[in-house]
Amino acid sequence: MENTCKPDCRFCLDNNLLSDTPLYYFENFFILGSIDPAREHQIMIVPKRHVDTPFELTPSEWAEIGTALDTAREHLASANPDGYTVGWNVGAVAGQTVFHAHMHVFARFAGEHSEGLGIHALLRATKS
Repeated sequence: MENTCKPDCRFCLDNNLLSDTPLYYFENFFILGSIDPAREHQIMIVPKRHVDTPFELTPSEWAEIGTALDTAREHLASANPDGYTVGWNVGAVAGQTVFHAHMHVFARFAGEHSEGLGIHALLRATKS
């Protein structure tokens, strides 16, 4: 499959706009570590092909997500997490700020301020 690139997209590899080096490469994806010191136990799985949302991924790209998730879990395992939160922000209203699809993988720990709060509880907690 052709790897498309959108001009000025910071996640399109051909633009050379990444502020860090990918940790792992796969046929259809790469994995980035967090550059935010407050989120050192977060990584992102990013499609090489530019797509705005995960709804544009092809069946062959989806087939590789499992391998990328396994690698993400193995990478974060050294921090001894007690759980994980995995998800996509799709659209500005959902919090997407970089419009190149990417899956967040957060290691979660007992005792953290949001312990026990999954995606649904976190959304309810932020509603006004």
